[in-house]
Amino acid sequence: MNDEHKIIQQVYAAKEDVQAADRLIGTYLPFIKAETAKFLKRPPIEGHDDELSIAMIAFHEAIGGYSRTRGAFLKYAAMLIRSRLIDYSRREQRHSRVISLDAPAGEEDTTLGETLADDKEPHEETATRDATRAEIEELTRQMKEFGVSLSDVADNCPKQQRTLDACRKALQYARENSELLDDLLQTKRLPIGQLTAGSGVERKTLERHRKYMVALLLIYTNGYDILRGHLKQVMKGVAAR
Repeated sequence: MNDEHKIIQQVYAAKEDVQAADRLIGTYLPFIKAETAKFLKRPPIEGHDDELSIAMIAFHEAIGGYSRTRGAFLKYAAMLIRSRLIDYSRREQRHSRVISLDAPAGEEDTTLGETLADDKEPHEETATRDATRAEIEELTRQMKEFGVSLSDVADNCPKQQRTLDACRKALQYARENSELLDDLLQTKRLPIGQLTAGSGVERKTLERHRKYMVALLLIYTNGYDILRGHLKQVMKGVAAR
């Protein structure tokens, strides 16, 4: 039995058994700490850094949300940990600004609000950029299994609003019927027939934009939280989770 198969068996056992989940988290605590260290740019301190607790919770969340169709478990868990840590960092940054804007900054009568006005929050930006790059790299690797590249997706993107709306409609149907996403991962083929029948979008439209649709559907099959956030901005008709 190879290591990945063993991990998958442990994860599925942990889904049904709280104690098994706790043992799995204990076993992979070095992995969780390593992922937290990547985000913090230093080793986390137990009992001091909330980020380690967030990462452990994210790992537990990964156990509950994992399926074999998502690929390697540890890659999925790492992506989810990064995403949750970024969310936590953003909340903390907002909270920090709210409680300290009017506090004296120590230089004449300047307040922290004025001091922070032009602050670009480099740590948050760097962390977000690194996590986004990691998601894009993983998506690129996954698309390669379908014979699709990022340049293919750009070239295959609908140019007309009517066609874009049709693709949105098909994507929404796939999201509401997750078995289609599972079928995509298992067969490595876009389920055009099922999408056409369920969404009412013409088959020729989906066939013409197959590579574009493959990329969109893949983003909704794994822990691509940041990319889904971008989709929410560029595809107003689709409510991203």
